[in-house]
Amino acid sequence: MSEEAWHEARLIPTSGINGAQEQEKRATSALLAVMGAVPEFAKALLGPLGAPGRVPETYIEVPFDLSGKRVIPDGLIRVSRGNKVWTALVEVKTGKSELQADQLDNYLDVARTENFDALVTISNEVPSLPGVHPTAVDKRKLRKVQIHHWSWSYVLSTAIVQKEHRGIADPDQAWILGELIRYLEHDRSGALEFDDMGPNWVSVRDSVAAGTLRANDKIAPEVIARFDALLQYLALRLGRRLGIDVSQVVDRKSTTNPTGHLADRMNELATSGVLRGALRIPNAVGHLVVTADLRANIITSHVEIDAPREGRQTTRVNWLLRQLRDAPDSIRLESFAVRSRTGNADLLAAVREDPKLLAPDASKDLRSFRIAMDSKAGAKRGSGQGSFIDSVVKSVDQFYGDVMQNLKAWTPTAPRLRPEVKGEEDGLRSVSLSSQDGPVGAS
Repeated sequence: MSEEAWHEARLIPTSGINGAQEQEKRATSALLAVMGAVPEFAKALLGPLGAPGRVPETYIEVPFDLSGKRVIPDGLIRVSRGNKVWTALVEVKTGKSELQADQLDNYLDVARTENFDALVTISNEVPSLPGVHPTAVDKRKLRKVQIHHWSWSYVLSTAIVQKEHRGIADPDQAWILGELIRYLEHDRSGALEFDDMGPNWVSVRDSVAAGTLRANDKIAPEVIARFDALLQYLALRLGRRLGIDVSQVVDRKSTTNPTGHLADRMNELATSGVLRGALRIPNAVGHLVVTADLRANIITSHVEIDAPREGRQTTRVNWLLRQLRDAPDSIRLESFAVRSRTGNADLLAAVREDPKLLAPDASKDLRSFRIAMDSKAGAKRGSGQGSFIDSVVKSVDQFYGDVMQNLKAWTPTAPRLRPEVKGEEDGLRSVSLSSQDGPVGAS
């Protein structure tokens, strides 16, 4: 038999997975075991939850008695430091399986009875906003127990960033974490990427295109939430590639007045046919804004950057053009002047030929530039060629790679020292400037 047909032995094999239950058990055991074996990975996951920075003890399928009923969470994590013990129950779903509210309520009751600190849920459900749980639970049960959610995309991204960018001190532990990454990236692991815009996607998309969607339509909020989840996924995916923590930009109104914020977005979707959001990328010149125009079937990625505060207006435009020397000609540029609501816009190819297109009035100081890239939006609700999800992912990847990563903010020129003027015998000449001199021509 040719060696090409041989299968390399793996620490966490994907062979032999039969059904969702086996898939969940293997994923739970693999993840918790690696957390116990690789301290840096465990700290990256558990630190944000308030757990002590120590190596955790991990268990699977720990049974509890809840008022005479046998309850078995998928796992348990315990971290000790001195007299402090932090404990969390774990509930896991893989594939298309979703978390069940009644199960979570039972586990919250167990955690409260046992004086545990938290319940951690893991599934392929990506929350619409950071810190928002994808499953509604009785808030009264959260008075003494916290509930946290990790999507499998988040777990995989955390593992990759820790191994490839932040580093693992021990080579053997780095190899173990690499085996978990390889397992989670396999199709049979049940750890899926974001791949569905939801059952109402086609209906809302068609209603927007026809101009019949209303701001109070009951199916619109689900599509808006899915778009926000897509932004969360984009942040994780981009952060995985960059090795940093990319996050979704959250409007303050979404936390202070969520009902009003949702109403504003539903009205925008109904009147303009637009879904929008933004990503915060550390050390980038600005937020990467993603706009989906469902009527025009266009995805736009853009960033705004402050214009220099010195030099002629065309000099400021040329400053931007130098940074876009390798960008596609189809990029759209806009300039905005101080105390002006409107701007000037043209394609990069035309501005390269004539920078004055962005600065037609030399007397108006340019305040900022907007750099944008348009691409065709996919229509399908799932993933793959022709899908909306893949078109957004492609737009963000291309815009960041071709434009944003090459942009730097303007910094003013450092002030120059005034040269000293020396006369004979180091004294001032009679014609030299002195701090005692008044303006030229003063009497």
